[in-house]
Amino acid sequence: MLTLKFLGAGGSGTGECPTLYATDQGTYAVQGWTTGRAETVEIPHLLVGFAEPDTFVGAELADTGRGTFTLVGRPITDPGTLAQMNLADDESAIEVPKQTRRFYGHAASPQ
Repeated sequence: MLTLKFLGAGGSGTGECPTLYATDQGTYAVQGWTTGRAETVEIPHLLVGFAEPDTFVGAELADTGRGTFTLVGRPITDPGTLAQMNLADDESAIEVPKQTRRFYGHAASPQ
């Protein structure tokens, strides 16, 4: 069972929104709209903005052209993990890597 920490939700007017969670395993749990494939969910663009500081969702995001992304991960099926979520009938959840941001640019010179 994963232990989840709520990070943010949005994109639905019903209260059961796509949601981003951090897990105790150093990954992200992504609750999103079902797509017909257990390993794929659809989420609003804004959801990735809830990632923890200096990290990002480490799954390929495919832009649907409708203000949403689809992403692929490991389906979450454990009842204890799912009990921590408020899944709507048209939602499912996947686990994806959490990646660390690295800065490779050049800082501005002091003026």
